[in-house]
This record gives sequence, structure tokens and C-alpha cells, in this order.
Amino acid sequence: MWQQLKIQIKTEDCATLEQRLLEHGALSVSYLDAEDDPVFQKEPGSTPLWKNTCMYCLFDDAVDLHDLIQELKQHPNVKDPENLLLETIDDQDWERSWMADFHPMQFGERLWVCPSWRPPPDPDAVNILLDPGLAFGSGTHVTTALCLHWLEQAALKDAELIDYGCGSGILAIAAALLEAASVHAVDNDPQAIAATIDNSYRNNISQGIITAYLPEALPALQADILVANILAEPLLDLSVKFAALLKPGGKIVLSGVLEEQLPSLVSCYKRWFELDEPVIEQEWGLLSGTRKA
Repeated sequence: MWQQLKIQIKTEDCATLEQRLLEHGALSVSYLDAEDDPVFQKEPGSTPLWKNTCMYCLFDDAVDLHDLIQELKQHPNVKDPENLLLETIDDQDWERSWMADFHPMQFGERLWVCPSWRPPPDPDAVNILLDPGLAFGSGTHVTTALCLHWLEQAALKDAELIDYGCGSGILAIAAALLEAASVHAVDNDPQAIAATIDNSYRNNISQGIITAYLPEALPALQADILVANILAEPLLDLSVKFAALLKPGGKIVLSGVLEEQLPSLVSCYKRWFELDEPVIEQEWGLLSGTRKA
């Protein structure tokens, strides 16, 4: 048995609070989004926190937490101190529990994302073998799903595609398996570059079809399609660059955007693109369009 203490915190100087918890015997301290509020990691290795953050602290069942809880109720970084939540959780095989949460997922008529420990439901479909890992993108988030649905119905045969913000490489791999001729995967996080390359090997992508780059190493080119599943702020910042990376008539696909952020994105990108009607799902949006001549 374990004790788990849930604390809603202010993000200022949370390291001091974390250190106090570790000194009192916390075995682990995790930070989770208290709402569906994405934050953009501008610098690899940085740890930006959400406006509303929950701290989860795991203690041995034998640790007496009464004095600590009283102390936390007076701590300046604890929000809503009267609602600290302490619960007892059973010990379990955490690896098997984690694996049980991931199932094969279908996108459109022919595209599946399958964890390696489960056989594909349809062996004849386009199956991406992908396990959750260090880099973002396993198909479970609605923005990734929106992009996979778009790719599944697109004409990708012999196309040159850029996956900007590739994360795990899921979109790059989907494009390659859907017969894109070449895919340039780009990310500012070296872990994402490594994950993309590793996952492409796992999916038996022929060498040279997917190449992965840090942004400054991406060669000058004009592609047929550019997909960027990141967040609104970097999408706005990169608009000029994205327009230059697509040939006239090329397709752009932008996601990672909340519904209320779409108008600013439309206003920005309509200078270079004939835009389609946005696709909205669970308050997230996808914006696509065609590069003007």
C-alpha cells in the first residue's frame, strides 16, 4: 500500500516545495496539468508548468503525514489548502497497468496505430507499430488523431512531406507507410529526433525515406505537404517559414490549436494559403489549406 498526496500548487518557486516534500520522505513527485492547458517547451530540457498544476507525491504507507499536511496548509505555494487530497493506493504491477491503457486505434478506413505488445486487428491494413515513449505522439491525443485522419484520406503517393514538430515520428511514419516518397521530420528536441529514427526502423521504413533534422539543419526545399502538430504560438511564429517551405499548390496542415485560437491562425495564414473550413473535435482544431501561386 502507498499514500498519495495531491496538491494544487502555484507555479512560482515550486522547487522549494518539492524539496520540502522529498525531505519528508516523498518517494516521487510528479507534476500534472490540472486542466487541458497546453504549454510550449521553447527550450529543450526546460520544464514549463501550467497555470493550474497538480503535484502528486507518493509516500510509503508507514510515513506519518499529519504534521506535513498541517505545514502544507500554511505554505504560500499551495492553492486551496483546505482541499489537499490524501488517498491510499494499492501496490500493483505498474508496467502491466500502464500497458493495459494502450489499445490499437483506427484512423479512417485503413490506418491503425498499434502498440508492439498487441497484434494488429487487421494485418492487411496500414499498421503503425508505436509504443508510448519520451517524445510526444502516440495517437491518443485528439490533435494527433486529427492529423492522422487527414493523412489517411490524402493523396500521398510519391509526395514530398515535411513533419514539423515530429515528436515520436508518428505522422512521418504514417506518411511513409501511406506511400509518400520522402518525409523530412523536424524537431527542436534531440530526443524527438532519436525517437523518430528508432520508430521508423521499428516500422521497417526503407532507409532514406524518412530523414530527421533539428530545425537549423533542415535543407532548403519546397515540399508538396507540410504537417505541423505543435501549438498556436509557434505556428504563428513559423508562418513565414512554412509558406516558404511549400511549393505553389502545396498543402499545409496545422494542429495543436484550441478552437478559440483558430481565428488568429486563419488571419495569419490566409496571406499565403487558400484555407479550408477548420475541423473541430473536443475543442481542438485542425486547419488545412493550399499554397497560393
